[in-house]
Amino acid sequence: MNARVALVLVVLLVALGGGALLYNYQERTQKAENVATLGKPLLKDLKVADVATIKITEPKATLTLKRTGDGWVIAERRNFPADVARVREFGLKLIDLKVGQSEPIGDKDRARLNLDSSGTQVELASANGKPLGKLTVGKKYFKREVENPDKATADGRFVAVDAVVPAQAGTTFVALVVSDPLAQATIRTADWIDRASFQVEKVKTLEVKMPSGDAWRVERTKDDADWKLVAAKPGEKLDVSRANAATYSLSLVELADIAPDDAKDTGLDKPTLVNATTLDGLTYDLKVGKLEGDNYYVRFSSSGSLPADVKGPDEERLKKLRERQPRDKLLSDYVLLVPKSKLDDTLKPRAELLEKKEDKKK
Repeated sequence: MNARVALVLVVLLVALGGGALLYNYQERTQKAENVATLGKPLLKDLKVADVATIKITEPKATLTLKRTGDGWVIAERRNFPADVARVREFGLKLIDLKVGQSEPIGDKDRARLNLDSSGTQVELASANGKPLGKLTVGKKYFKREVENPDKATADGRFVAVDAVVPAQAGTTFVALVVSDPLAQATIRTADWIDRASFQVEKVKTLEVKMPSGDAWRVERTKDDADWKLVAAKPGEKLDVSRANAATYSLSLVELADIAPDDAKDTGLDKPTLVNATTLDGLTYDLKVGKLEGDNYYVRFSSSGSLPADVKGPDEERLKKLRERQPRDKLLSDYVLLVPKSKLDDTLKPRAELLEKKEDKKK
């Protein structure tokens, strides 16, 4: 090997070594920057008490939660009450969000992770409209491979702070990972409403009239009396257990959701009519429309007055009934969505309330 060749090799080795050192330095520097962000709050200085509006926007719709006094309402459902516990839980989660990982990405990866306008935007504001924080919630984050990401429980979520403004050409964008899957970052009103519903207790009479003309009515004189089928035809005998189920189910009703005001094809123009009176002197009327998925469209109203100054065993129960009356009045202003399973026993055809021939033989 002559001196010239040896010199060239030395220069190459120095160049390569220097390049390697530079690469290692840059890598260490980048890692150090990432490490510096680990564990830092995502929304710095945010306080639940300061938040008066939570606006959640998806590409085609928006849900706005607003604080009113001690409660929260859903603006897109004419200020129907939201579940205060759920709203508070979501607020606390946002405060507790900490950076678990950060990576610079380009525009293509932003779109792939839904960290652009295709993601879910969460905006927080104070009572006077002052912005308190904004983030984009993107795709679910998994530490493992899953067959169906849409249904699988995630280990976290890709997010970005103030990611609504597009990155400038030639610049990078930082994607963050948080350990909470943020399932509550959704515009589904069913996930936010206060599900407390009407409860029809101590039924005295129950009448059901279906659009087909099928109808039936049962009644009793007191709480422990047997049910009687009104206008029973020759050979008909009421199955008392089915009558009990039909009336008792009305005390277990819960809300699935509140229908939007512009809901169409609800079936409430030709409904099944349910009328129930109670031993306490109240009357409840339901109009039950068509099925929407697993839920019926329902219109509800109540009337009547409770006995005054009742003492004894019924005093506490009647007190709770009075406390529920404002809620009943509120529900009458909306089209409700009630789970089919909660009304199935009440909406049985007349024939299914009767004892079967085989039952009689047994």
